[in-house]
Amino acid sequence: MHTVVVGTSGVSASDVLAVARGGARVQLSEEAVTALAAAREIVDALAAKPDPVYGVSTGFGALATRHISPELRAQLQRNIVRSHAAGMGPAVEREVVRALMFLRLKTVCSGHTGVRPEVAQTMADLLNAQITPVVHEYGSLGCSGDLAPLSHCALALMGEGDAEGPDGVVRPAAELLAAHGIQPVELREKEGLALLNGTDGMLGMLVMALADLDTLYRSADVTAALSLEALLGTDWVLAPELHAIRPHPGQAASAANMLAVLKGSGLTGHHQDDAPRVQDAYSVRCAPQVAGAGRDTMAHARLVADRELASAVDNPVVLPDGRVESNGNFHGAPVAYVLDFLAIAAADLASIAERRTDRLLDKNRSHGLPPFLADDPGVDSGLMIAQYTQAALVSELKRLAVPASADSIPSSAMQEDHVSMGWSAARKLRTAVDNLTRVIAIELYAATRAVELREGLAPAPASRAVIDAVREAGVQGPGADRFLAPDLAAADAFVRDGRLLAAVEKVTGPLQ
Repeated sequence: MHTVVVGTSGVSASDVLAVARGGARVQLSEEAVTALAAAREIVDALAAKPDPVYGVSTGFGALATRHISPELRAQLQRNIVRSHAAGMGPAVEREVVRALMFLRLKTVCSGHTGVRPEVAQTMADLLNAQITPVVHEYGSLGCSGDLAPLSHCALALMGEGDAEGPDGVVRPAAELLAAHGIQPVELREKEGLALLNGTDGMLGMLVMALADLDTLYRSADVTAALSLEALLGTDWVLAPELHAIRPHPGQAASAANMLAVLKGSGLTGHHQDDAPRVQDAYSVRCAPQVAGAGRDTMAHARLVADRELASAVDNPVVLPDGRVESNGNFHGAPVAYVLDFLAIAAADLASIAERRTDRLLDKNRSHGLPPFLADDPGVDSGLMIAQYTQAALVSELKRLAVPASADSIPSSAMQEDHVSMGWSAARKLRTAVDNLTRVIAIELYAATRAVELREGLAPAPASRAVIDAVREAGVQGPGADRFLAPDLAAADAFVRDGRLLAAVEKVTGPLQ
């Protein structure tokens, strides 16, 4: 099995995906173990002094004014984990929890937290044993980081709370640790706080959303090209010289992808035939501009994610000169903003895809296609209600595009009086990505049927490859009305697992 080595300088997005989704093993580098030990020496030295140091010998948040005596400090660290593990609602997905745990380990290994090497090793042991703490949907305000979600993970390190084993069964964490020979940790000064104080949940979900959206934006270029073909549109608007004079890189990439899919098509360029038109509708003609803007949004979000992946987010932090300083780096605003921005872009990409689908189904705008792509209109309803489903998904995506980061709700007796809501932004983005996949699948379903109904005109070789592959995947072509839900589910799976892109790229080569 693939092993990810965690050092002091952060991790990559591919590392996060390997651990969260691929079940990769985790190993601490020698450099990380050395840095952990050095930072711990600093914390131990401060703990021995009479002067109060936040997180080492004081309470937390609004209770930071109390100096905690040495005999109560272990209890203090246990208590912060227990009291902060206050999440409610459904359990979040396993991949989210694994990403969260791995990213917290990344910061711990930076040498800026003061956590002992044995605690970091136990975090790695849980990941390697495929033990996944139960983390709940609600509890994080995104400041001081994802407190409640991280607390549920820290609770499992202590052998408390519930966790899911490698068999998917939820059991007491103590049982799972014992079954895998893992000794629960006894937290010391600062360690409880260091395990809770980060943006790891929202960052993990950002990394995974970017990976999914990378597939979906290329898939949307394919379905847009298929719709253009089915509507007998023109591919002249995709010419690189047109996009060079408005040099947004995402726009150029999207246009190039569509042009690659349409190469050799016998359906394009017929916009002056039986139902002449000077220009195609915006949803067809402006597809690269909308998808390209989303791509550029992703590029900015990826920049933010890469910076966060290289960061050590904790409060207080151990600095190289030996100081332990309070800070505000746990605030999730940088991550929350781009999570919300991506949800806006996803909603707009879905919206333009739905408009193309509706155009394919409307006999007044489809340039010769049968109403609703039905076999016997009137007797058959065709894809009428498939478009209803798509419209419902788009409306939901618009609601999910309302930014969570524009909200703030004070907490901790007004000590934490401005929060990011980044966890909430991440949770709704996951739903948005799921729904966008379904929207693209419905456009694929409609566009492939419409292309096949253009008798006597040959689609592009890449389009033909998509049609053949999707039919082989169990998505049926034109014909009388039938139970549509299984077809739509098969189309969704075809997009979701990357078979759509694989079919196209066998003809076009890699899309951008």
